[in-house]
Amino acid sequence: MRLSRAEYKEIARGTEQLRPTRQCMKMLKDRFPHHSQSTLLSIFSLEYQKRTKRTISRHHVPDVIEQYYQRYLSETKVRPTAPVLLEFANEVDLSPALMARIILDRFLKDSNGGMPSKAILNSMLKEPSLIPDQILANNIYQCTINDCCYGPLVDCIKHAVGQEHEMLLRDKLMERNLSFLDENQLRTMGYDKTPDIILEVPVAVEGHIIHWIESKASFGDDHSHQTYLNEQFWSYWNRPVSRLSTWRLMLQKVATRGLDCWED
Repeated sequence: MRLSRAEYKEIARGTEQLRPTRQCMKMLKDRFPHHSQSTLLSIFSLEYQKRTKRTISRHHVPDVIEQYYQRYLSETKVRPTAPVLLEFANEVDLSPALMARIILDRFLKDSNGGMPSKAILNSMLKEPSLIPDQILANNIYQCTINDCCYGPLVDCIKHAVGQEHEMLLRDKLMERNLSFLDENQLRTMGYDKTPDIILEVPVAVEGHIIHWIESKASFGDDHSHQTYLNEQFWSYWNRPVSRLSTWRLMLQKVATRGLDCWED
């Protein structure tokens, strides 16, 4: 579906005071019942990530980290079975998964007497049962499963959805007997940055000659579209006009010169 900028801004304003929890998503759905859950989640996720980028630095000040950690220790002594980290993250307006990372990193510094490796930290966030402290493991788990914007669970879901829609795109092209090379084939040929699909024989669609296709199973607002342009699409510029396929929803009038955006 497509949204006007006025509709998008109205929903974005409705997300300003919300936290990345299931309860907040229910509140958003109740306020905007005519929009699907996936639409609202996509918009909320984008807006919350923008908010986090503006404020994350204040949560990484050493004194603040120590304050968070000591408060976690004191509260879990009084309430060992309570989701202390989840409650605390919502209180200070920080993603539960990011709060979990901060506290786990601080815990491992105490346990190991030094800076933990990124590999160990990530493995414990993905599999909390690896954490030697059971109370902390439970808190990390609660933060992970209740965060709809950040964390290993969200990353896994995004990856799976992206893979699913790339497969769907290939299936649609094969149904139409179009000859193409996909991203994996292009990488084996030595390309470092590649679109998802390059058509071996360009096709005409709605008056445009299409050479390559990029599939994005996410919301396409102005900010994300500009980011994709800078980080990906302009590097494909020597492969003339293209199509950007967004499988969820996008703002009206976000197409850029040489890029034809459409939604399935």
